[in-house]
Formats: sequence, structure tokens, C-alpha cells
Amino acid sequence: MGFNCGIVGLPNVGKSTLFNALTQTAAAAAANYPFCTIEPNVGRLPVPDPRLDLLAKLGKSAKTLPTQLEIKDIAGLVRGASKGEGLGNKFLGAIREVDAILEVLRCFEDDDITHVEGGVDPLRDAELIQTELLLADIDSLNRQKDGLVKRIRAQDKEAKRRLELIEHILPLMEEGRPVRRLPLDPEQRLLVADLTLLTAKPLLYVLNVDEAAAAGGNDWSAKAAAMAAGEGAGSVVVSAAIEAELAGLPAEERAEYLTSLGLEEPGLNRVIREGYALLDLITFFTVGPKEARAWTVEKGATAPQAAGVIHTDFERGFIAAEVITFDDFAALGSEQAVKEAGRMRLEGRDYVIRDGDVCHFRFNV
Repeated sequence: MGFNCGIVGLPNVGKSTLFNALTQTAAAAAANYPFCTIEPNVGRLPVPDPRLDLLAKLGKSAKTLPTQLEIKDIAGLVRGASKGEGLGNKFLGAIREVDAILEVLRCFEDDDITHVEGGVDPLRDAELIQTELLLADIDSLNRQKDGLVKRIRAQDKEAKRRLELIEHILPLMEEGRPVRRLPLDPEQRLLVADLTLLTAKPLLYVLNVDEAAAAGGNDWSAKAAAMAAGEGAGSVVVSAAIEAELAGLPAEERAEYLTSLGLEEPGLNRVIREGYALLDLITFFTVGPKEARAWTVEKGATAPQAAGVIHTDFERGFIAAEVITFDDFAALGSEQAVKEAGRMRLEGRDYVIRDGDVCHFRFNV
């Protein structure tokens, strides 16, 4: 599994309801009180991709195996979490373990669901969470500095580079700027990755609205989306209540229910796709009579690296990759037709996998 994201937010904003809908389980207790999720719940879910369904049909595959994401439901943060308030240290540690953050902001009024801050304001909530994560990062860096100084005295060059980076970014962070928004060069980005900073993680805002606003959003979600755009972050509008209800319906009733709400697809499909894209991940496919399968690699992965995702022997003994674009496979209808049309390519070790490639790897171990 190359992707791991955590659902975070204040208590009672819809995190666990969203998680339950994502995993179609009741593993995360959704209740109207803070800290109902004490341990991070983990679920794995398929990435919806209509391309895979079509390839399975054209390839007459017996099984269809989508790629998967791992989602963690992390208990709610509260003001002062960076200083240990609530279950702060535990929550922050759980966030530190994920690769990307899905931050749920409450964008609906409901007198029956209390708000830990006393009222609905997604912009305030986002600022509160960012502040707590920043304070935790600043504390972490200050503690790391002491150890680095000792290593520098022992002539550790790597420690010197890391300390210089920390001394560069700390003043900027103290101004309230998350690490993901700092102007850093590629080398500095690599060093930052080793610091395990919370505000360096890619971020997607999930704007949780009520049922009436599921199709077009509302004033709160519009303001939150504008804030996200200003930060260079993504945002998705969903109604967690609708998604939870949808998850409990039989498959044959879901399309009708969505149509009645003016929705083309479940909002969670967009959350999953946006989350998948958050870390620059792409999909390639393998197709055969036994199975059609989607695989995940990071953008920029070479053919041998992609082969290694299937099996380490494929990368070790890589010879070449037979590659068909999804568009060619879909247009011509079969692998044989693609070959006859001269549209199958033979690519070597330096080939960079593209999203949608249908691959067959030649190898010899």
C-alpha cells in the first residue's frame, strides 16, 4: 500500500460519519460527543475508475481488482492540542504517521449536533487546526535543534545541512505559514521530508454540508473553497449524512437515490479521486482473461519500477514493457486489435509510465 491518508478535524464535524460511509462499515463510532474515536480506525477502499470496468469487459476478465487507498479516521483535535489538551499528543502522533491529510470542515447548521467552538465557522476551524499543527511542528523543530548541535560538534555534515534548513524555516513558520506553502528548492524539500512535519503534508479540505446543499454547496462551503484555493489546496463538497445513507442502500437503489438529489455520483468518489491525486499518484493497468487490475505508482515512475509494484522479480529481471494507451485499447476493443493496428509499443528501462497505460512486462530472473 503506497498511500495512507488521515481524516482530521474538530470533534462533531462529520469525520467518523464520513469514514463509515467510505468503508461502508460501522467501525468508527459516530456519536454526538468529543473523543468518540479514541484509536485511529483504519479502512481500505477501492479507487473508483470506470476505465478499469471497461478494460475488464473488453478483456473478458474473470475478476476486476481496483487499486486501493488506506484511510485512517483520527479522533478530533481541540484548541490546545499542541499542548496536550484533550487527547492532543495522541492525535498529533496519529496524524504524523499519515502521508496526506483530509481535513473535514463543518459547513452546516444543526441545533442537535453541538460544536466544540460554540458555532459553525469553517474558516475559524481551519485556522484553529492549522495553528495547532504549526505549534506542534515548531515545538518539534526546536527539540530537534538541540540534538543537531551535538552532532555538528562531531563533524556531522548532514546535521549541519538539516540545522541550516530548520533555522531558515522556523521564523517563517512562526509567522503562521505551514511548511507546504514555503518557497523551498528541491533539495530543501527532500530534507523537509525527513523532519516528519505535520504542516508539510499534502492537504485536501472536505467541506461537509447538509443534504439540501449536497449538489451545489452553500455560503459556508463557498467561503471555505475560496480559502482553500487561496492556499493552493484542493476542496470537495460532500454531505456525509447523504453518503452514509447511500452506503446503506442496496446497489441497485443508489443510482435512483442520487438522481433524486440531483447528484451524478457519490461525493465520496470525488473525495477518493482527489485524495489519490493529492500525492501525485497515477494508475496503470494489466488486463488478461484471469483478471483486470489497476496498480498505483507515483508520477514519474519508470517501467521497471512499475513492474516492481506487481512483483519484485519483475523489476529485478526487467527486459521490456509492452504498452498500450487506454484510449487505443478502448477504441480498438482488444489487445489483438491493438497489435494488428500497430498501436502496441515496446518500451525499455527509461520509459516513464503514464496514467492509463495498459502494460505487460517481459522479464527474466
